Amino acid sequence: MGEFVRVEADPDHPAVAVIRLDRPRMNALNSRVQREIAEAAARVGADRSVAAAVVYGGERVFAAGADIKEMADMGYADMAAHSRTLQDCFTAVARIPKPVIAAITGYALGGGCELALCADFRVAADNAKLGQPEIQLGIIPGAGGTQRLPRLIGPARAKDLIYTGRHVDAAEALRIGLVDAVVPAEEVYRTAVSMAARYAGGPAAALRAAKQAIDAGLEVDLDTGLEIERLQFSALFATEDQKTGMRSFVEHGPGRAEFSGR
Repeated sequence: MGEFVRVEADPDHPAVAVIRLDRPRMNALNSRVQREIAEAAARVGADRSVAAAVVYGGERVFAAGADIKEMADMGYADMAAHSRTLQDCFTAVARIPKPVIAAITGYALGGGCELALCADFRVAADNAKLGQPEIQLGIIPGAGGTQRLPRLIGPARAKDLIYTGRHVDAAEALRIGLVDAVVPAEEVYRTAVSMAARYAGGPAAALRAAKQAIDAGLEVDLDTGLEIERLQFSALFATEDQKTGMRSFVEHGPGRAEFSGR
């Protein structure tokens, strides 16, 4: 349990872990918060009782960005060292080997938007604002925005957001693929948890393999990606869930298997 980031089980869906940011007032992502995010991601990834995770900043705001006061006086040498930690903490979330949903309320700007990009899916409040305003500070995104954003919404749209630093509302974010669902603000958390709960009782090894194959495949050429898929696919034939799933299909038809997660 960190000072500003904690991991909680949702009371209605105990297989869903909630990575809760809680640094008043705007969840500014200072060095302490960054380290605690990485620690929370490692905990969620290692906990076999967790099927999926939700990243949530509370009812008012997801995260309004990095702590500018902390960074303002840094020089090149300082940031050259710090930027590695900054990227690593977000990458830890992206590499959680389970489905991850970002529940976005209020602002998800700068580092907050970059954190949301690390999730597999994003649910936004209808009054949410997202963006990468770093250019207005004379810098560029440094926690994955220049890499994850164009992979998600395409290079031209990503360049528009990064070059201008403008905020997009929830409707535009949905239209360009930056978020996957828009719901009333009071429904964001429960919608994200319900999405995550769909994976409870699922074949954990197969879900992990699917995520790793897709994410790794996006970084390489098609032939290499197909080889990644082949190896992940073949490895699943060493799991109990593969035997259970195929036996259940043969004997009872599709969709009735009860998986052990092994």
